[in-house]
Amino acid sequence: MTKRFGFTLAEVLITLGIIGVVAAMTMPTLMNSTQGAQYKAAYKKALSALSQAVTLNVALDEVDFGDINATSTTSILSMLRSRMNVVRVATTGEDPLGAGEYTVNAGIGGVTADITTPAATNVTLFMNDGIMFSYNPTNAVDCTKDRTINTAGWTDTKRKNCSGFIDVNGTKGPNKVIACDAGTNTGTTPCTVTNPTDIYPVEFFDSSVLPSTAAAKAVLYGK
Repeated sequence: MTKRFGFTLAEVLITLGIIGVVAAMTMPTLMNSTQGAQYKAAYKKALSALSQAVTLNVALDEVDFGDINATSTTSILSMLRSRMNVVRVATTGEDPLGAGEYTVNAGIGGVTADITTPAATNVTLFMNDGIMFSYNPTNAVDCTKDRTINTAGWTDTKRKNCSGFIDVNGTKGPNKVIACDAGTNTGTTPCTVTNPTDIYPVEFFDSSVLPSTAAAKAVLYGK
């Protein structure tokens, strides 16, 4: 007689139950990691697109952020709109999303208080890939390095604070400003970000667009 060996129904059910418990424990982490990687990639793409837009404008029109002021014929809006795939623009005072559908934290992108839409004080550009760029037009003039003269000649001393923010998935949630999990990138406590979110504060001057917070820098320059 030939003996046949196999698993009982109870053993199979127990094994499937263990697999299900492990999957339930690891799936949220895997999903957050995947979503964070997508946010990071979109953030880098947005920074690159903005930088390429101003570089192209310098090449074609010889105008960058530092040349735009109250008397110039070119605005930041017209410059970016002509060089990027902008599908919609919300100007100052216009609510592009509906009251209460979007919140920007105080101090982000020139906003001085929590508001329910970035367009309350900002100009907001919506790109065809879902990325959103918002900035305060009142402060976004003469965006260049301030200079003072000393005995040795002209010396760059500080950067004019022309600021804004990128939301890599537009109106979709979580609409959370990137923040350090630990550290601040000062001294011996570097900023670390485990799971990137979707809003990134930036500053712009001359022909540069750069992250303006330790967390935004950590996501851009980290591995």
